[in-house]
Amino acid sequence: MTLHMLEAAKPATELKSEALQVLLERGLINQCTDLEGLDSRLASGAVTVYAGFDATAASLHVGHLMPLMTLRWLQKLGHRPIAVLGGGTTQVGDPSFRNEARPLLEQRQIDANLAGIRHSVERLLDMRGADGALLVDNAEWLTEFKFLEFLRDYGSQFTVNRMMTFESVKSRLDSQMPLTVLEFCYMMLQAVDFLELARRHGCELQVGGSDQWGNIVNGIELGRKGDGRKLFGLTVPLLTTASGSKMGKTAAGAVWLHPEHLSPFGFWQFWRNTADADVGKFLRLFTELPVNEVERLSALQGADLNEAKKILATQVTGIVHGADQARAALEKGEALFAGTAELTEPTHRLDAARLADGLGLLELLVGIGFADSNGEARRLVEGGGVRLNGFVVDDARRRISSGDLQANDRLTVAVGKRKKALVGFG
Repeated sequence: MTLHMLEAAKPATELKSEALQVLLERGLINQCTDLEGLDSRLASGAVTVYAGFDATAASLHVGHLMPLMTLRWLQKLGHRPIAVLGGGTTQVGDPSFRNEARPLLEQRQIDANLAGIRHSVERLLDMRGADGALLVDNAEWLTEFKFLEFLRDYGSQFTVNRMMTFESVKSRLDSQMPLTVLEFCYMMLQAVDFLELARRHGCELQVGGSDQWGNIVNGIELGRKGDGRKLFGLTVPLLTTASGSKMGKTAAGAVWLHPEHLSPFGFWQFWRNTADADVGKFLRLFTELPVNEVERLSALQGADLNEAKKILATQVTGIVHGADQARAALEKGEALFAGTAELTEPTHRLDAARLADGLGLLELLVGIGFADSNGEARRLVEGGGVRLNGFVVDDARRRISSGDLQANDRLTVAVGKRKKALVGFG
């Protein structure tokens, strides 16, 4: 059965399992392969569930919080999560809804990226005890297969006809861009992941982004054909703002979860700058506040809504970076707003290479979360509300070069009184 986002916005009292009731209430369900079957299974006892994270970057970003929060809630409700690091699948690269192949990474880079991802996962999930969350790398089994052995054992379970029907493949072919055999095999590898996890750890449920629907369905079908297993799939919604823009990555970079790539205060500030229309949605998705408290905060108006934004920022930062960092970020934010403190450490970091041809001011404002779009950034600049290194900039065509940087290759950016950032380039 398929459950769409429109339905996910409404709590369903007819569900038997607390787990699905909570996920639905929090807005964390987009589609489910068999809603009634999964509901019955979750209601009958503990279920092992996994989500996978390929090592394509040195850190996860806020888009990854959707499956991570789903795993976190399921663990709180008595189920066991597995976070699968894609040490094997990263060597191939997921082609889902991409117009070109991902660049192939060297093993050294993959290993470094895996370490960064591990850091964030261990923050969000409870790894303690015999029943704690598991963290495994799919390279454990994928790199052990011999080519002919893999084709014989698994290739016969897939048909090209079926694989061609998945939207992730059709979108690439419709764009008339090449799809390599290497990429085409990715969905087979992810399907094998599900089967291996079922065999090794009794895993019955996979959680993924909405772009993973076809890959998840393949894994469920392989489990049925290969072992006669009953497996389930659940996707989370695409993370978007009220304006319709995709969250997670911006024109100037991603909103990273790892503190080396975005400071805890920069992370806090990103959430503090949430658009009014998104506050309620993000409180529901990314905090563990009771729903009645979320509804109370969501109903606030005007200046009172700023308090809700502080609560949102502090709650999410506490989950991702810990309570101490969240409190420190809140205190720094309050001091900056009061004008009693200045930033001393970069809140955001960007590659210095972006300055070679000049980094657009509008692009920078969107990238650090001070505007939702180039149009909004333009209005801020032309209205005289933007300052670079303390000086008002009113030219929306302004480009930033290395000559604009202060000591230690830093740039201060401010919008009005509330939004201040120290951007480091290196």
